[in-house]
Amino acid sequence: MSDDAKPPVDMRRRRFLVATTTVVGGAGVVAAAVPFVESMEPSARAIAAGAPVNGDFSKLDPGQLMTVKWRSRPIWILNRTTAQLKTLPEENSRCKDPKSQAPQQLADCQNEHRSLKPEVFVCVAICTHLGCVPTYRPQVAPPDLGPDWKGGFFCPCHGSRYDLAGRVLEGSPAPLNLPVPPYYFINETMVRIGETKSGQQKNWHPETW
Repeated sequence: MSDDAKPPVDMRRRRFLVATTTVVGGAGVVAAAVPFVESMEPSARAIAAGAPVNGDFSKLDPGQLMTVKWRSRPIWILNRTTAQLKTLPEENSRCKDPKSQAPQQLADCQNEHRSLKPEVFVCVAICTHLGCVPTYRPQVAPPDLGPDWKGGFFCPCHGSRYDLAGRVLEGSPAPLNLPVPPYYFINETMVRIGETKSGQQKNWHPETW
């Protein structure tokens, strides 16, 4: 067939095919690149899990406890009564670590009540034995816990006992006190959990939690 007999080239069709091929190929490159880019950045869930959180305990009556979540862990805020605070010195001889020498809290909370304010107790609600969540048992000498029970936290999984400052009692399988996370008071009824007032200790980890 001579050149004169060849059919004319449809330039509009050629441009359409070239453009379509380019778009499809580019979409494949983008699709392949997105997972790689995303893998280099922390997920929103991971950021949220580690970010400091606020706990408003304005509605807590003395003796009541509430739970907030930080780093995907339950955090207790307990408004201790005067009577509950008076039991803490009495428990010293029964505690494995009465002076909180193990690094389960920052220095500011290494005291008899393990808190920044005596009446407000903040701790990670996870047993240091095998990671169960204890229960709050404020009753004094209930039948199932015995006459020496002055109130505290009891782990139903394996029977670990903690006093009202989260100090583990002798005879418990748990080795360490309940962790006290970094925190500070924003005001009289609001606590910031996950960092100190200076903004430090965001990466804090206790020995066991």
